[in-house]
Amino acid sequence: MYDSIAGGLGMHVFLMFSSFLCVWVFLFCFVLFFCFCFCRNINQVKAGNETQISEFLLLGFSEKQELQPFLFGLFLSMYLVTVLGNLLIILATISDSHLHTPMYFFLSNLSLVDICFASTTVPKMLVNIQTQSKVITYAGCITQMCFFVLFIVLDSLLLTVMAYDRFVAICHPLHYTVIMNPQLCGLLILVSWITSVLNSMLQSLMMLQLSFCADLEIPHFFCELNEMIHLACFDTFVNDMVMYFAAVLLDGGPLIGILYSYCRIVSSICAISSTQGKYKAFSTCASHLLVVSIFYGTGLGVYLSSTMTQNSHSTAVASVMYTVVTPMLNPFIYSLRNKDIKGALTQFFRGKQ
Repeated sequence: MYDSIAGGLGMHVFLMFSSFLCVWVFLFCFVLFFCFCFCRNINQVKAGNETQISEFLLLGFSEKQELQPFLFGLFLSMYLVTVLGNLLIILATISDSHLHTPMYFFLSNLSLVDICFASTTVPKMLVNIQTQSKVITYAGCITQMCFFVLFIVLDSLLLTVMAYDRFVAICHPLHYTVIMNPQLCGLLILVSWITSVLNSMLQSLMMLQLSFCADLEIPHFFCELNEMIHLACFDTFVNDMVMYFAAVLLDGGPLIGILYSYCRIVSSICAISSTQGKYKAFSTCASHLLVVSIFYGTGLGVYLSSTMTQNSHSTAVASVMYTVVTPMLNPFIYSLRNKDIKGALTQFFRGKQ
């Protein structure tokens, strides 16, 4: 009976994610075809005042020269901590066979994505500060935007997968090893990657259809999608609709899934009679809950700050929280109170001596 229940739950998840992927592929193809036809018609009626774009200007945080060494040192140190911390998490999960579990498999994938996420924006910013240049090529800007969209969506989807893992571990502990089998874990990661890549491709192809005028200054430290759309010469209604639709589907959808998972988790924890059992159950998901709160809290803060104020520099400063600070904090959150991670790292370094 247990096997049939576990198999049913696993099949339910498989069908849910497969359906989600099929729907998204269909929407991707439909929207892409519609946008291609729309943009082709627009191009036929454009006036001859558009300019061939070769580069953009990233305004960054401050133009004061005395602040540049401080900003360079600050972001270089944060980037190195981010890369080193997340790399240690990956090495710990690979080297210790006791950590070859779904939870740490998802955590190592999240650490890899966080390294890529930070590497998408910070190195270019450091180069611009060091060379005192604000220039980024058109191709470089589109590429940076493409990877930024890819990894931020992938981050959100991985956090949702990790929330489901904690839901199964706490609400269905007897079926955990059967439900979260290697095939399902691999499928969840694969679907997350495919969905993120498709969305990134869609946003990039939409951006390539836009024409830009003389104002090529981006009031940000990286090529942010919304800021680039606002630089276009002509109507960007379709781009805005696709961007907001993707945000609702790929950010709002995972957030709803996370909230539902934790509602079920809290309900299961409250049903535990012993205080020690409640503490043990809560401690297994406390780190993930904190990371989710920081990720979505800072993202929501950036959105609210951009809608409530017209100061783009304030928005750029606020966006540092989820683009740089959150990937840097994740290794500390997952390792400081995690005896398994600390034990694996200690064993790893002792083995190197």
